[in-house]
Amino acid sequence: MSVDPDLFESMRLELRRGSLVLAVLACLRTERYGYTLRQALAADGLEMEESTLYPLLRRLESQGLLDSEWREEEKRKKRFYVLSAAGTEMLAALAAEWRGINASLDKIL
Repeated sequence: MSVDPDLFESMRLELRRGSLVLAVLACLRTERYGYTLRQALAADGLEMEESTLYPLLRRLESQGLLDSEWREEEKRKKRFYVLSAAGTEMLAALAAEWRGINASLDKIL
């Protein structure tokens, strides 16, 4: 029996969606701008389109989990993001939850 590729892609995207939030928060323990954040995620195997990343960054910032600042670097204005205090707390809580879910799934699988 072969897996329906369309159904697999839909389920794969659903599975990825929540883990991307955790990955972005974890990467932003260190200040980065969008492009360097995409590079860092891709280097660790989590490639993300700009059309996914930038709305996610805006949402996380509006939720108070990120702080951002516009700065000029290399004669270009860039928006730098970093975890806020609330973001640091949320990352710790989500990481603990992730570890619990992962441990349970490892047992089940």
